[in-house]
Amino acid sequence: MTIQDIIEGKKQWRAHVARVKALPPDYQIVYGEMQKYLFKVGPISLSDGPLLPGIVDFFEEGVAAGKGVLELIGTDVAAFCDDLIKGSPTYADAYQASISAEPDSDEK
Repeated sequence: MTIQDIIEGKKQWRAHVARVKALPPDYQIVYGEMQKYLFKVGPISLSDGPLLPGIVDFFEEGVAAGKGVLELIGTDVAAFCDDLIKGSPTYADAYQASISAEPDSDEK
């Protein structure tokens, strides 16, 4: 990764954050909770993939349609996030696979 890549990545992230801050307060709160959840259990490609910008796109469309954020995603934020990442490899999956691949230290 070059310094130019890092600078470009920061520009993109700042633009993303600006879009989130332009959302109504209830959308911002839910987005923050979704982001926390996804960073904790989300897919490996989360930081450079289309998921977070896609959520903002979805939220902007909801705002334009005059819908409340809970009308869009329901009341269970975690379940909505789980549906979004269904089938994507997660850090938890990678960790579980690494544990399964290691030989049992008790065996002699």
